[in-house]
Amino acid sequence: MAEFLYRVGRLAFRRRWYVALVWAAVLAAVGLGALKAPGAADEGFSMPGIESQKAFDLMDERFPGATADGATARVVFVAPKGEKVTAADHRKAVESAVADLADGSQVASAVDPFQAKAVSKDGTTAYATVTYKVASNDLTDASKSQLVKALDQARDTGLTVEAGGTAMDDGAGAGGSAEVIGIAIAAVVLLVTFGSLAAAGLPLLTAILGVGVSMATILTLAHPLGLSTTTGTLAMMLGLAVGIDYALFVVSRYREERAKGREPGEATALAVGTAGSAVVFAGLTVVIALAGLTVVGIPMLTKMGLAAAGAVVVGVLIALTLVPAFLGFWPNAVLRRKDRKRGRIEEEAKDNGGTRWARFVLRRPLPVLILGVVGLGALAVPMTSLQLGMPGDEAKSTSTTERRAYDALAEGFGPGFNGPLTVVVDAKGDTDAKGDADAKGDADAKAAVSTISRKIGATEGVVSVSPARFNKAGDTAVFSVVPSTAPTSERTKDLVTTIRDARPALESGTGATFEVTGSTAMNIDIAAKVQSALVPYLIVVVGLAIVLLLVVFRSLLVPLKAALGFLLSVLASLGAVVMVFQEGHGASLLGVETTGPIMSLMPIFLVGIVFGLAMDYEVFLVSRMREAYVHGETPAQAVTSGFRHSARVVVAAALIMIAVFAGFIGESDSMIKMIGFGLASAVLLDAFVVRMAIVPAVLALLGDKAWWLPAWLDRILPRVDVEGEALTRAADTPDPAPTPADQEAVRV
Repeated sequence: MAEFLYRVGRLAFRRRWYVALVWAAVLAAVGLGALKAPGAADEGFSMPGIESQKAFDLMDERFPGATADGATARVVFVAPKGEKVTAADHRKAVESAVADLADGSQVASAVDPFQAKAVSKDGTTAYATVTYKVASNDLTDASKSQLVKALDQARDTGLTVEAGGTAMDDGAGAGGSAEVIGIAIAAVVLLVTFGSLAAAGLPLLTAILGVGVSMATILTLAHPLGLSTTTGTLAMMLGLAVGIDYALFVVSRYREERAKGREPGEATALAVGTAGSAVVFAGLTVVIALAGLTVVGIPMLTKMGLAAAGAVVVGVLIALTLVPAFLGFWPNAVLRRKDRKRGRIEEEAKDNGGTRWARFVLRRPLPVLILGVVGLGALAVPMTSLQLGMPGDEAKSTSTTERRAYDALAEGFGPGFNGPLTVVVDAKGDTDAKGDADAKGDADAKAAVSTISRKIGATEGVVSVSPARFNKAGDTAVFSVVPSTAPTSERTKDLVTTIRDARPALESGTGATFEVTGSTAMNIDIAAKVQSALVPYLIVVVGLAIVLLLVVFRSLLVPLKAALGFLLSVLASLGAVVMVFQEGHGASLLGVETTGPIMSLMPIFLVGIVFGLAMDYEVFLVSRMREAYVHGETPAQAVTSGFRHSARVVVAAALIMIAVFAGFIGESDSMIKMIGFGLASAVLLDAFVVRMAIVPAVLALLGDKAWWLPAWLDRILPRVDVEGEALTRAADTPDPAPTPADQEAVRV
């Protein structure tokens, strides 16, 4: 692989204009496609294999033409203190507002709260449900403006009017200041690391180009593949982070080769053949981890993982082709200013911050190891109380109308009103089995539904049950169940379990079956599915890490150490997320106003993404140690040599990753905020505690045993020269003096 990449780097350097034009053409093509592509179709959230999804599918089948997938807005009217919405003037204002809300080409219906009995017992609060004919993504600006206008006009009457629901979703993903902050911090880190504006700007430029290509491609494919606005969030995060890092590794190795006196073309080819080999392997680990998210069985997660994997692939290709092409345009610009002035390049000092830190750890390996493991273990303790769920309007800022509507409904109708359960009763099997007349079948179905509704209504923790609504065939009914507790409460989860546990007895007594669904039940089922998939996915990922590192380092203990370190950093970062977003420690510093369950997909995200990033640092740091050990250095000397060459670059890469991810903490969307914090903390812990402290401490304690591999395993493992050891050795070997025959051949 190293020799192939050497030729790629040399070709890109020599044919730099062609390479630059090809990438410019690719960017222009996908950019034009993104501009002309229709918006992503809102296919809704689906989760195959869980009861909630089966119930939704049954509703779609038995209630054809229903607007179940249409956008909804729940408009809440609250009377001034001491007054009631049932007062004549307030009632008139509410009815006028409902009429305005119903006046729209995309509106299917707007239900008057006084006709629907949607008024709180104390008469202070009422709500109107507005249903649209189209999904939230397909709402026109005119429909949204009409909704906002109706709300403002109702507020002018003295009522407090707020609105929630999918119609209020602006469809905005991560963007704006998040990327700007991350890029700005990355620029500072690169400038300090390289001491050159050009060297700092090159990784930034190529990473931005790569993200542009990736995001434009995602937008182009959004409609045919059903990608949502959230799909590109992870691709943007990872594309920017790894794009900068991979270019950083290549540029750093290029400067190292130039310091050895090599010409720009040769230095570029060697940089791509050596550091580029590590980039390919590191990128491959990230891609495999992201693509592996498909095994979880969550379509949204699968799309996000594959989109992010595509962004990583683009980052790798740019690092291997466009970066060496740019080095061909400006071969000396990426060097330090003092080196350019002198006209010669000084080789890296034998003693730097990396070697000093390595010697510190080598002198005290056991205390460093114990401190690192105990510290990460302490951070991981809160994870034992991890509660999974999906954040809703309750997690939004109180400055949003959605959050205020949520609070008003909870106060007026009870905390469980914001997350009602939907029960779908299938009485078709009952009527088919009897084979009686339709009238008798309808009577049996109604009796079965009535029995199930009454029994569920009598369950402890249920506040109310709505009247059942039947389909045209009369064999399926739907009714709502309002819990006494909030949607994210553990008691609500227990209630869902209790209702489902009572199903066998009710089915045997009525001959009808039922399923529990709704947003609350869906979130509960998603959390359960993610929890059940987490351990198998973790086994696959860790097993993959061990196999890949076996091939790279040809050692048994190094891969095991790397995998255990990865587990430590993941568990510790999850513990940090629980401390902030669930327990509330330091939540106000991050702008988190409401704590609650951790997003169900968060553990899967961390396992998949941090695995790839952890392997990045492991490869770039430990491969240089192995190279030094193979060349005859003692284990301690090899650790020091590895840190001398790689520590500064790994630290810079980690700081850039942290900056990019931390920039997303400032987003208003609670899910994006949580992902940004989780990834930033995971990179911080893995790079600086695991890779920079625990890894050298373990290698120091193991000594020569760290690089031991059984002979039989050595024979069957493929040889992958990740650091281009053979390539470097060939380049360092001086050409033999020409023989007389050679000289004669040249003269001829």
